[in-house]
Amino acid sequence: MRCRHKVQHSLSQLCAMMVKHETPDRWPALLQLLNQSTKSANPHDRRVGLLLLNKVIESNPEPFKPHYCQLLHLFSTVLQDYSNPAALYYCILTLTAITAYTGTEEMKEMRAIIPSLILALKHLIKADETQAIEAMEVLIELMEIEVSIIVPHIADIVRFCLEVGSDTTLSDSLRVKALSCITFLIKLKSNSVLKLKLLNPILQSIFPILTAAPPPGEQDPEDEEDDGGDPNDSDNPKHGAAQMIDTMALHMPPDKLFHQLVPLTQACLSSENPYQKKGGLMCLAVLAEGCADYIRSKMLSSVLQTVCQSLSDSNRVVRSAALFALGQFSEYLQPEVSKYCAELMPLLLGYLTSLNEAKIGHVTKAFYALENFMENLGSDIEPYLPTLMETMLSALRNAEDLKIKELAVSAIGAIANAAKELLVPYFPPVIESLKGFLIATTEEMRPLQNQSLDTLSVLARMIGKEVFSPLAAECIQLGLNLTDTIDDPDLRRCTYGLYSAVSTVSPESLIPHLTAITTVMQLALKSNEGITAHLDEDKTFVLLDDDDDDNGNNAGGKTDEDFLEDDSEADIHDVAGFSVENAYIDEKEDACEALGEIALSTGVAFQPFLESSFQQVFEMRDFPHEDVRRAALGALGQFCQAQHKVWTENRTETNHQALMKLMDVVLPCFVETVRMDRERPVVMGVLEAMNAMIKSCKEEVFRNPSHLKEISNVIRDVLKKKTACQDSSTDEVDDEEQQAEFDAMLQEFAGEGIPLVTASVPAEKFAPYLNDLMPLIMSKAKSSCTVADRSFSLGTIGEILHALVNVSGGRGVAGRLSNRLLPVLVAGVKDSDAEVRNNSVFGLGCLAQAAGPLVVSDYPMMLSVFSNMLGKESDLRVIDNLCAALCRMIMSNVDAVPLEQVVTALATHLPLKEDQEENQTVFNCLTMLYKHNPVLVVKLIKPIVAASSHVVGHKDVDKETQSTVVSLMKELAHKHGAEFQAAAASLPAEQQAKLGAAVTSS
Repeated sequence: MRCRHKVQHSLSQLCAMMVKHETPDRWPALLQLLNQSTKSANPHDRRVGLLLLNKVIESNPEPFKPHYCQLLHLFSTVLQDYSNPAALYYCILTLTAITAYTGTEEMKEMRAIIPSLILALKHLIKADETQAIEAMEVLIELMEIEVSIIVPHIADIVRFCLEVGSDTTLSDSLRVKALSCITFLIKLKSNSVLKLKLLNPILQSIFPILTAAPPPGEQDPEDEEDDGGDPNDSDNPKHGAAQMIDTMALHMPPDKLFHQLVPLTQACLSSENPYQKKGGLMCLAVLAEGCADYIRSKMLSSVLQTVCQSLSDSNRVVRSAALFALGQFSEYLQPEVSKYCAELMPLLLGYLTSLNEAKIGHVTKAFYALENFMENLGSDIEPYLPTLMETMLSALRNAEDLKIKELAVSAIGAIANAAKELLVPYFPPVIESLKGFLIATTEEMRPLQNQSLDTLSVLARMIGKEVFSPLAAECIQLGLNLTDTIDDPDLRRCTYGLYSAVSTVSPESLIPHLTAITTVMQLALKSNEGITAHLDEDKTFVLLDDDDDDNGNNAGGKTDEDFLEDDSEADIHDVAGFSVENAYIDEKEDACEALGEIALSTGVAFQPFLESSFQQVFEMRDFPHEDVRRAALGALGQFCQAQHKVWTENRTETNHQALMKLMDVVLPCFVETVRMDRERPVVMGVLEAMNAMIKSCKEEVFRNPSHLKEISNVIRDVLKKKTACQDSSTDEVDDEEQQAEFDAMLQEFAGEGIPLVTASVPAEKFAPYLNDLMPLIMSKAKSSCTVADRSFSLGTIGEILHALVNVSGGRGVAGRLSNRLLPVLVAGVKDSDAEVRNNSVFGLGCLAQAAGPLVVSDYPMMLSVFSNMLGKESDLRVIDNLCAALCRMIMSNVDAVPLEQVVTALATHLPLKEDQEENQTVFNCLTMLYKHNPVLVVKLIKPIVAASSHVVGHKDVDKETQSTVVSLMKELAHKHGAEFQAAAASLPAEQQAKLGAAVTSS
């Protein structure tokens, strides 16, 4: 029997190979055979016919398109042949193969077949779970290729997948597959899931999975004693359930999600059962990324209290989950989480007191939480630095377990991110410890070696140019030596990061080695290594049905026909799912990122390598894995910035033409990706890259007249939710005020481009597009919108007005916008949220500055609003911006302001406390006032001199502003010596000395 099936299989494969080179219409005998066998009364003949049909269509689906309707009729019959599971299996595989090629004419039949498909899958599960796992891929394919086919059947598909996912008698792999189908559906059609009221039934089904205790005597994979891996790595139903909640958080409005989720989570957290508690903590942890604003603004204190209590729980399972949750919060709920430093750091440091005795899995989670928390502390890390560094350096010297050393090296990188130059005293012993790991040659040392390279890269960026530059050349040589002697994609990836980091502090160290460095990175991008091998391996269980389940001698699980199978078209999307291959994916991603940054850092020296690097990176723009696409597109933007930098330093026609040529390729590519890519992180990355390019290259981006229209229209499309990655089907009501936070974030990335474009082109040229975009921005300022939306809307309006100040024709455009914008901005200054008030005040000031005399009739009302605010505002940043807004009004129209009253009020609120950038506005205004009305300035000399003493030498104030302040002080000291000396004498000694030194400097 097995031999006969092998022959049938090989013949089917042979036919498939022939069909690849010969269309079916030119081989009528094949069509006749398929027609007869698939409709035969003999079950065996039907099975063989369907096997043959599957193989020939999989090899070349498109030529069969004229027969699709006929095939779908056949499938609707075969799918009811429950006594012949092999026929069901081949039928579903063939349906999967043609899905990508179906058109509108097949839609009706495709929709009609879904109920039969679900029943067939149920029967196939009973017959052969392994085949059922593969067959269920048809649901993913239908959702991905033509989601409208399954929309009428969403409820049935969800119920079926929940049934499978919840059935503990089935294999973990099958249950995970079912859960992943729902997760994918939520990603694509979250609105439909909510509209059909499926959220509650889904949560009711997956919470028991999330909180299930493992079988007696066993533990969940991530809780096992020796587990040191990522808690999301394991392929089990519990992680499938957590992944689904994570996806809900990323794709659903937080209000709607939390309304259903909070009661379930609270019940878990108040339970005495450790696995219930663990499930509740896991749920909180995975919500942090997608619902960050909601958690920060509504429940941060209570969830942190829960996590802190759980960190001290008697059960290690609960403590581990709490560490994971704290790590997630630390990563996604910044900067608010850092404010709890005094409570959390002692708890985390407590975990590090007995590194060698603790279980490695638990220590890994403690380090994960600690790293994420420390990384965002900034200078607040200083009090903890001696303890932290003593612990880490001690671990590097004394720990027996290499994993502990690896974790400590990684933690030093996180500490460096926060501490920056505060780490300088520890730099020599850190480098001394890393040296031994960096030159290791054994395989077991490789993870520690790679981590040491990563940490060395962080140190290069953070420790300061003066400290690191002496090591720069040695670091480049180290990287080249390592990649010459060790063939490892992870190690190569780490060296790319090192080159990139060194290029930011010592580009001259890279220049002699650019040939070698770019060659190895370009080869990594060209290489298919790791991808094709994986696809071959993944085909083993597709081929033989239940009749062939034996324990043959083929050790690798490969049969002769498997190797034939490998020639068929395979879905490269699968690559991302396998850790064996991830190293090569990561290498491509990091190669793109490094090439972009190195091009930008090394400037003209990179010119000989720009074209070849551009070509290789450009090839990656359609790569199946989203992280590689995002990195490649980001690098393309950096290549344009690099060429712009070369042109600004040497304005030849050749350099300019090269820049224009690059932009004419890259910008249409960006626009197309924003419209068509289905992954939000890729689209966000492209919008970010486009914004960076416009910010750097300004008007050069718009030399080609079509670019202004293309960029404006694509921003509009994102704001209107008209792109492929935004779930906005026409069959659903688009609720403007209820959307997932990540959807709002995507629109923010688009909105940030508007002021950048405004600053880069003459205002009258951009005005028609700005008129279309403004209502979309203003609609998010309504009181019913979220705080994040209101803040974004008013902040963007302010930045647009700020940009209009300095562009040709800006005053006229600002004047025309003023009637629409004034009511929105005035309403914003009364908002309950400080950031919204702050942005509104900034916007009003910029409106006065941009429109000038055109809004002079509104000055009394604006001054009245600001006066009322100054009397009761408590937020220091808002007060700083009120001062700056008054200064903008004065500079724009000095005669329309009652100076005595306004400048006196302004002086009493100096120096600025939070927003140091606005010192530029304030001191430009005071300098202008001194020229216009010196008596008034001298009258207020005491608070002005005191404010100046705070600005001089301040690390957060730019040199240009400091120079403005010093010039004003010199002028006052020279012309009003007695008053100046009296004002300076009232200052503390340190500030007196600082100001005295500045004034006497040449």
